[in-house]
Amino acid sequence: MKKFFVLFFVLISVTTIYCFNIESEQNNSAIYNPFEPNPQKSKWYYGGNFGFNFWNDYFYLGVYPLVGYKVTPKFSVGGKLGYAFYSINSTDFSSHNYGGSLFTRYRIVPQFYLHGEFVYFSYERQTFSIVNQQFGSERFWVPFLLLGGGFSQMASPNVWVFVEVLFDVIQDSNSPYENWDPFVSFGVGVGF
Repeated sequence: MKKFFVLFFVLISVTTIYCFNIESEQNNSAIYNPFEPNPQKSKWYYGGNFGFNFWNDYFYLGVYPLVGYKVTPKFSVGGKLGYAFYSINSTDFSSHNYGGSLFTRYRIVPQFYLHGEFVYFSYERQTFSIVNQQFGSERFWVPFLLLGGGFSQMASPNVWVFVEVLFDVIQDSNSPYENWDPFVSFGVGVGF
């Protein structure tokens, strides 16, 4: 009796595996693999991030579109532009910050990638003059060299959602961020 159950289990397992192989061979064209070059697809992709935050007397709005080019199925290069507006009502200060960046990405597997990006961003900072007893502002440019990685998930055949975590290795003294604060981004890419 025991031999019968083992033989029955093996027979069912082999039949199931065989059925899955036949089905996957029939639907092989529907499986998407970003590492296989597709001559019909464009090597260009685009997307970006959008940020919005408000809390008490603080308001922030940022837009960061990107364009990339797939040099190979795993390696891509691209650029971003960025604009951010923020205001602090308690000090009656608002600022328009802007800049751009160049980036590279290398896909380890279809979902995970390594990311390197040089960013140059202009920030306006509020100042206070002790002599005049007045608030003012000054603008300065800050370089960032962001290194890290990300995870992307296909939302539809040509649309990806992604999250990435990057760290600034330059640590410029004018940076508005604390030392080694991670840059965490969520976004959407088309053709990514």
